Amino acid sequence: MPFMRTDLWRCAAVHAPIGELVSAGTLEGQRITWLNDTRSFRFLADPFGIWRDGILHVFAEAYDYRDRRGRIDHLAFDSDLTLLGRGTVLNPPWHLSYPVIIEDDGEIFMLPEAWNTGTLQLYRAVSFPHHWEPVADWSFPVAAIDASPVRYGGLWWMFFSPPGNKAERQSVLCAAWAEKLTGPWHLHPGNPLRRNPASSRPGGTPVVTSAGIVLPTQDCTHTYGGALSLLTITDPTPDRFQATVTGHITAPSSCAPWRQGLHTLSGAGPITIIDAKRISLSPARHLFDARRALTHRSGKI
Repeated sequence: MPFMRTDLWRCAAVHAPIGELVSAGTLEGQRITWLNDTRSFRFLADPFGIWRDGILHVFAEAYDYRDRRGRIDHLAFDSDLTLLGRGTVLNPPWHLSYPVIIEDDGEIFMLPEAWNTGTLQLYRAVSFPHHWEPVADWSFPVAAIDASPVRYGGLWWMFFSPPGNKAERQSVLCAAWAEKLTGPWHLHPGNPLRRNPASSRPGGTPVVTSAGIVLPTQDCTHTYGGALSLLTITDPTPDRFQATVTGHITAPSSCAPWRQGLHTLSGAGPITIIDAKRISLSPARHLFDARRALTHRSGKI
């Protein structure tokens, strides 16, 4: 039986703020703390975090190759990054990932990706961190992939990749802007703003610096989420866009053997949360796929 390449991800905390890492352009030499153990053909990826009352709350995609559907899990850690508890907070019958956490006007929001549903839905924390509800008056023009919002220049900006074929989903950058997080949102007239598999698909928290917005983007040149390119966006406006790649970050040597990919860099106060990849060649993946196909044919799902 031929080997099948299976991407597996694991989340970690880097003990430095994201602005410091963006300025340094490397994770080498930084202290790393793993945030989750690994299980066979299950992974945790796309982590985003927020601190509340000395507790680090991490939200991430929990994925299982047995059903090939992501849900959003919440993990709580104390100040020493000791795990206090874990549970699922969003688990609809469709795939979710990339649960960006946003604070605005005294409220906490989550913006998970669900592009194959044809929509992008904003959620509000009704009772943080476990209970979320869709924002009823929210609307976004397209089903954005890895949508990454940031407040800059008096406007909200949303950077994302549009739906399309696999190559387009990994190599196209678009943007939208709004006066308020809840909209209305307007697509940038220059879309698509960028076509490059090395530096287009968003990969974490946009960082506002003196040079503009530094957007972590995925380098998918050799493998999906192989590394991160730092894209500096200079003074964007509703009718202008200019960007230059100003850095490239790979998984540090201390992450071994999880060094075959890095596709999220998200800020959480004094730490930065990442996910690192290793590629499994185990033939067991064939068994999972065969069982799933058989279940589909029997009409059970």
